[in-house]
Amino acid sequence: HLPRSILKCKAVSREINFTSVQEMKAFRLVQKVFFQGAVMEEWRFDFGFVIPGSTNSWQQVIKAADEMMDPELLTGNITIETSFFDGASFIAKSLVRIYYD
Repeated sequence: HLPRSILKCKAVSREINFTSVQEMKAFRLVQKVFFQGAVMEEWRFDFGFVIPGSTNSWQQVIKAADEMMDPELLTGNITIETSFFDGASFIAKSLVRIYYD
């Protein structure tokens, strides 16, 4: 659950913290935002080389669209799918449904 006020922000910052036992040569993620099951946005982020046995922090700032949709329409209808890769090799996927309070 997210506060409705987040939709009024000009940008949102997020941080991903992760630990890797193994070396990764080209760590990256692909994030898709679905609205009622259809892809609404897709972003690609490249982290690059990851040292084995390291703990890392990765921060991104995502700028908002000029006009946002009504939170009543969005709540429960937005799903964010984040897929993690090392180059072309799939690592894991996260799927989150968004609700606005």
